[in-house]
Amino acid sequence: MESRCSDTDSEEQQQEPLLHRGRKDKIQPAPACCSARYSLALLSCFGFFVVYALRVNLSVAMVDMLNTTKQEQHNHSGSVCAAHPSPARPKHNHTASLYDWDSETQGWILGSFFYGYILTQIPGGYLAGRLGAKWLLGLGTLVTVVFTLLTPLAADLGASYLIAVRVLEGVGEGVTFPAMFSMWGAWAPPLERSRLLTSSQIGILIGTVVSLPLSGEICFYLDWTYVFYIFGVVGLLWFMLWAFLAFDSPNSHPWISEQERIYITSSLKKELSPLAQRIPWRAIVTSRPLLAIVVAHFSYNWTFYTLLTLLPTYMNDVLGFSIQQNGLLSALPYLGCAMFTLLSGQLADNLRERWHYQTVTVRKFFSVVGMIGPAVFLVATGYTGCNYTLALTFLTVSSSLGGLSSSGFNINHLDIAPSYAGILQGITNCFATIPGMVGPVIARSLTVNNTIEEWQTVFYIAAAINIFGATFYSIFGQGNVQPWAIHADSYTAQD
Repeated sequence: MESRCSDTDSEEQQQEPLLHRGRKDKIQPAPACCSARYSLALLSCFGFFVVYALRVNLSVAMVDMLNTTKQEQHNHSGSVCAAHPSPARPKHNHTASLYDWDSETQGWILGSFFYGYILTQIPGGYLAGRLGAKWLLGLGTLVTVVFTLLTPLAADLGASYLIAVRVLEGVGEGVTFPAMFSMWGAWAPPLERSRLLTSSQIGILIGTVVSLPLSGEICFYLDWTYVFYIFGVVGLLWFMLWAFLAFDSPNSHPWISEQERIYITSSLKKELSPLAQRIPWRAIVTSRPLLAIVVAHFSYNWTFYTLLTLLPTYMNDVLGFSIQQNGLLSALPYLGCAMFTLLSGQLADNLRERWHYQTVTVRKFFSVVGMIGPAVFLVATGYTGCNYTLALTFLTVSSSLGGLSSSGFNINHLDIAPSYAGILQGITNCFATIPGMVGPVIARSLTVNNTIEEWQTVFYIAAAINIFGATFYSIFGQGNVQPWAIHADSYTAQD
């Protein structure tokens, strides 16, 4: 892959925005400080913090929800490596209920979220364009918050009720990403997309980094029910802020400066379809650049969900390291990923604005490094033996490098079709949810005996899928607005 240009760049170069062409009619960027667009990034970052905290808190609370007296007596007896003892912590007299759920029931409870989540991905993108992204995202998150607050009651009623609540949480949260991408289609100037979207999506990683150890502390000092009550109240606070401070577009924002409004709308003028309500479905589903994003998104999420769901199992069952008693260490890979996500956003937009690299080149570079790099270090993790410090280091490096992809395929929807970014995000995230449903199941079926060799196989599979996705995207990915995304009338006529 060439650093500055390629055969696929010629068409894109004709459509690059005027912001960095050096022409007399150059659009003057509005200041970022205290701007409406960066206020939206901050508010959406808080929103993603909430939705991911609500998504992962059950995995921590589950430890305290189970009647595991017998298991505690054999905490590390089955680990491959010698146990790494942790300081004993005094037990508190908790009054919350405990449940005798077997491993199969636990699996259904933890995985049920994704069955609801996948259902509203594509409808979320469609409805965002029809009903408005602000209220769709806000109400979808509110649904998740309400059912989170009902989680303790559902658990007392029975496992089936809890599974139903988690499915409904997924249904509510499923619209959030498509709605947010639809919103950024109207708010993000082309040369600030990497910075704005990475600033927004950093909330995903912050939510994971904070909620993992904090949920453990809440369970210890209070009890597991407060995990859902506290994060639920935080979600209600975010919804009130969102309702009063977020707006669908610059033109509907009452407090935006005229300079910023003109800057955003002018920079997007040639990229938005005047007939965005008419959706060219056939052109969308047959789009090769969209297929490239789908493959990359699916491949990356296979590794992401493998780590998210099975890292504690690997650390405990293989390395003899209790991740529940060391929440900060469990969050290190996501902390590194968060830092690289922010850095990638700044670097990607600087490469496009100051150094005039083509969008397609930047997106492919960050995608390849952000997918092949994690694959290499994930495989290396399987050969660290019982050195848990080196294993955690490699896992942290793997996850950190994965943050670079946030400025690659992950925001490419806005490059190829900003008017339909919500729908495109719904389509790709629908496929990208599948690894969360089947990846951990396959991984656990391959690690029946929890040997290092079995886990090496798991890491090799995840790495191979990552490399395939990076290769496919580097061949077929594009960075220019697709013709069907601008002239929708001629394409919808064919549908």
